[in-house]
Amino acid sequence: MSKRREVSSIVAITPDGRLYARHYRTSVSSNTVISALRYFRRKIGTPLLVVWDRLNAHRSQVTTAFIADHPQDYAVAYLPAYAPELNPEEQCNACVKRAMESALPGSVADLHRLARREFGRLQQRPELITSFFRHAGLSVAG
Repeated sequence: MSKRREVSSIVAITPDGRLYARHYRTSVSSNTVISALRYFRRKIGTPLLVVWDRLNAHRSQVTTAFIADHPQDYAVAYLPAYAPELNPEEQCNACVKRAMESALPGSVADLHRLARREFGRLQQRPELITSFFRHAGLSVAG
């Protein structure tokens, strides 16, 4: 288990303001990335353009092999090295972290519930999610 945190979230957002999140009580690994990709593909229903930062789990042999085995489902584009301002998902994380900054969870389970609740609240604000794309300088046109 990660020494840095107890709950990790993997988020998919769409330019039309939809948000999908998976929460794990471990650090992000190739297995959690692949699990989340499968979930997002089922939920969204169309082939996905996955825009990633340079996280090791995104670039691992296991993850890249999974993507290569499913070319009809996923296409990948990488952000430049350390470019959080170009990643609209970073704005989602910042919003959730701000909402949770005064929380004092008593357990990992409480932290997990708080993260789910705050991402759920963000899901109800598609106009805010589309603003994250504009903030990153990306078009939100269909």
